[in-house]
Amino acid sequence: MSVEVFPAARERLIAIWQYTAETWGDEQADQYVGDLVAHARVLASRKPFWRPVKEHGFHGVFCSRFRHHHLFFREFPDGGIGVLSILHESMELPHRLKEDMGAE
Repeated sequence: MSVEVFPAARERLIAIWQYTAETWGDEQADQYVGDLVAHARVLASRKPFWRPVKEHGFHGVFCSRFRHHHLFFREFPDGGIGVLSILHESMELPHRLKEDMGAE
């Protein structure tokens, strides 16, 4: 199954890599971001990991937690997924998700 990373999610991945590199080094940043991307690929083929976002205004949006981050995505008609945003657990999730979805 295919995975498309939308611009807002791509920006979040870059920010996650930068923060992780500054805090724990480039090798750890490469590993963590690589693991996030691998998790998205797994999501594309394993619906049991999907949790619908129940907040108003997010119909058809799903979420999956990976360590300290939440991946938000939609399913494409062909069965692939589009990653809308990747947010840290400490963020105000509905507000940030609305911002990122506006950037689609």
